[in-house]
Amino acid sequence: MLAVILVGSLLLGRLLSSFFLSGGNLSNVLLDITEISLMALPMTFIIVTGEIDLSVASVLGASSALMGVLWHAGLPMPAAIALVIAGGALAGFANGWIIVRLELPSLAVTIGTLALFRGLAYVLLGDRAVADFPASYTAFGMNTLGSTFVPLPFTIVIACAVLFGVALHATPFGRSLYAIGANASAARFSGIDDRRIKLWLFVLSGVMSAIAGIVFTLRFTSARGDNGEGFELAVIAAVLFGGVSIFGGRGSLYGVLLSLLIVGVLRNALTLVDVSSETLTIVTGALLLSSVLIPNLVALWRARKDRLRAVASRSATG
Repeated sequence: MLAVILVGSLLLGRLLSSFFLSGGNLSNVLLDITEISLMALPMTFIIVTGEIDLSVASVLGASSALMGVLWHAGLPMPAAIALVIAGGALAGFANGWIIVRLELPSLAVTIGTLALFRGLAYVLLGDRAVADFPASYTAFGMNTLGSTFVPLPFTIVIACAVLFGVALHATPFGRSLYAIGANASAARFSGIDDRRIKLWLFVLSGVMSAIAGIVFTLRFTSARGDNGEGFELAVIAAVLFGGVSIFGGRGSLYGVLLSLLIVGVLRNALTLVDVSSETLTIVTGALLLSSVLIPNLVALWRARKDRLRAVASRSATG
């Protein structure tokens, strides 16, 4: 179904603009979903276990601000990047430790850290912007892979998608994530350390969000405290629309990747015909709402159908 929707979205984009299927625009589509994809990969793991991380976009913004501060202070770029990734891991560890050790709901905790990390981003840079990054690094954020239309930053997404896909669908670790999401107590009795796994998943989410912040900063050649604001909605919408259950235990990374492409294609097509950013937000919200409502409506319809069939069977035998 998602593949059909993706094809339909591509056709819609072509109808709306003759420029849509050009190599340059397809490169823009992939660029626009690069950071969202990097954050959606670990988010898939987290939601499969029945948890959620709403702070990813704030970690992106704080990472971007930290990168600007470190570069402005005179640190070499490799050292600044390493410290930014370490900062992302620390932010993810803080989320995971509070959730696991204090046994608090991830929704409430990450709403709090969403505001906390965004506030730290503004503390680091205020309303200033750092934009004098080395050309050799900013070129990575804008160039494509050889003569193809694939942006260089998107190659990170491709490599990570392969690793995350293998981990989720072809390893005991991936099966343990589904087990935790389906029934955490049963998983614990079967020998799975769900608390430790969840802690490291949040650390992974922080690291990937920090990498997304680095890519975003290099792509726009600007470190700002408000970078990535509102991205958490697009990340969660892509994961849920891709078929991952908000209740945990179900979903696939393949669906999430298709969903990311759908979201990117729709947003790009609407942008080409000068649709406002507010309308794009409405579209994202509609996708998020439908991804939650449709599976539940289908489940209710199937349950009702099964009940009617059972009643009919009892009537026939009676």
